[in-house]
Amino acid sequence: MAGLFEILEEKAGQHRAAKIVSVKLRVGLLSGAVPELLVTAFDMYKKGTLAEEAVLETVAVPLKVRCRSCEAEFEVDDFIFRCPSCGATDLEILQGTEIYLEKIDLEVD
Repeated sequence: MAGLFEILEEKAGQHRAAKIVSVKLRVGLLSGAVPELLVTAFDMYKKGTLAEEAVLETVAVPLKVRCRSCEAEFEVDDFIFRCPSCGATDLEILQGTEIYLEKIDLEVD
């Protein structure tokens, strides 16, 4: 969370913002982060910052993989890591492990 707030303060300073209104994060299903806990941590960390009144929105990023055998791309549901096309289990993760800062809404004086 400290790293996120460093980015937020840097961007707010670049745009001479009076405050941060909202923040949107994309959170991969295999990122290791729990969106509800991110919101709780954000709410605790924002006190006394430009984001004190800001709202954190999280958007779930599905787990998308590519089969190394047949090149099929698909989303993994229920954490069943098997290609629906050929049955192979040798898969490459394409998305779903990231936490990405998608948007910051600022209020500028």
